[in-house]
Amino acid sequence: MTTQHFDVVIVGAGLSGIGAAYHLQQKCPGKRYAILEGREAIGGTWDLFRYPGIRSDSDMYTLGYRFKPWQQGKAIADGSSILDYVRDTARTYGIDQAIRYNHWVTRYDWSSDDATWTVEAKVGPGKKTSRFTCNFLINCSGYYRYDEGYTPAFPGADTFKGQIIHPQHWPEDLDYTGKRVVVIGSGATAVTLVPAMAEQAAHVTMLQRSPTYIVSLPDVDLIARTLNRLLPTGLAYQMTRWKNVSLQTMFYQLCRRYPKFVRKLLRKHLRAQLGPDFDIDTHFNPSYNPWDQRLCIVPNGDLFKALRHGDASVVTDHIEAFTEQGIRLKSGETLEADIIVSATGLNLVTLGGADLQVDGQQIKPAETMTYKGLMLSDIPNLALVVGYTNASWTLKADLTSEYVCRLINFMDKQGFDYCTPVVSADVEQEPFLDLDSGYVHRAEAHLPKQGDRKPWKLYQNYLLDLVNMRFGRVADGAMTFGRAGEPATQVADQQA
Repeated sequence: MTTQHFDVVIVGAGLSGIGAAYHLQQKCPGKRYAILEGREAIGGTWDLFRYPGIRSDSDMYTLGYRFKPWQQGKAIADGSSILDYVRDTARTYGIDQAIRYNHWVTRYDWSSDDATWTVEAKVGPGKKTSRFTCNFLINCSGYYRYDEGYTPAFPGADTFKGQIIHPQHWPEDLDYTGKRVVVIGSGATAVTLVPAMAEQAAHVTMLQRSPTYIVSLPDVDLIARTLNRLLPTGLAYQMTRWKNVSLQTMFYQLCRRYPKFVRKLLRKHLRAQLGPDFDIDTHFNPSYNPWDQRLCIVPNGDLFKALRHGDASVVTDHIEAFTEQGIRLKSGETLEADIIVSATGLNLVTLGGADLQVDGQQIKPAETMTYKGLMLSDIPNLALVVGYTNASWTLKADLTSEYVCRLINFMDKQGFDYCTPVVSADVEQEPFLDLDSGYVHRAEAHLPKQGDRKPWKLYQNYLLDLVNMRFGRVADGAMTFGRAGEPATQVADQQA
């Protein structure tokens, strides 16, 4: 088996992977890199998910790359437009030439003797093993399993005579015209599916165990449109981006500090959207505070319009069992359906589920701690790109890629071969994600931890991360540096 060597290997050709490649080309132009993509196409999430109405739940002025202005009309964009944007970015900067498709990474193995990662991937339908080596590894494979979504074991599901579908594997030929549809769930996927399917279905019911906070926003940013008319494209984009970052940050802090006040504001917003007769207390009154779970965005109130017009409805109840004709609820009510969509979430995973070894020792990500949200304790030369939960994914992805380039350039300048974050014994462990969501709780035992102080704590604050990661010290006392075959040491506190 031949082994190909690169300075850097990027895993994943989605939004994060293309961004990482751009930063590497710009800031580390002498480095040879390859992108290993498990699927047959570029785009990651935006190529995988094909369900009706799929769109961003963040505005494209912050979900878009900092270096490539979003120039389309809608701030909340449909999935195909986002996919075109990612593909166009890859073509524009020649990044698409570095992608190796159908390379599903299964194993990472670090050797301290030569300060090198060996990456194994299964290639093509035959799953032939291919091997690569690199000095630095950037994992951009996302945070969930691509091969399967999460579906609970519903009693009697095998008796249902209609179709049961998970949004992660949407059939291309599905015809739901005139059909009765039940969408199980109340998260971002469900609130997207319901109004989209209601346009053709006989009726769509959103079945939820508990309510979610849902906010309507216009899909066109009028301030952005005005700035684009008056200013150069790049300047208008940056001004809009900072406006939206500031608004997102302020709203999140307001939710955290004054949850009762925000709850009242959201209730007033819902009443205006749904009218005086809708039962908000039952269907849109979550038991948790705003931003304990991620808020859902609906563009132009499309979900609320479908509910007002009677094309869709909401039922808040628990499932007792599936039947031949639909779903029997614990209240005794039965929901008849021709199609049931299980919008019940994702299966979270670290490093795409690949096996991780350091000097022959198996490493479990759950036994590590995240450094600045981008590296793992005691794991050399490995960065993983994970976005924000309270803001656009790409904001953190861009910062992570920039910081990795700083690290690489610092090591080259100082003559080091590897860097390893080392956590001190007095740092207390905390859960990786500060969200009270079911999909997070299901995966807690398999996710890395965060610490109770910097640089181990995830602050979920773009402005703070921007200062720390773009201008902070690289040799900060927690990061150690070394040469191949030699132990790592701390170096003098200095900037890259």
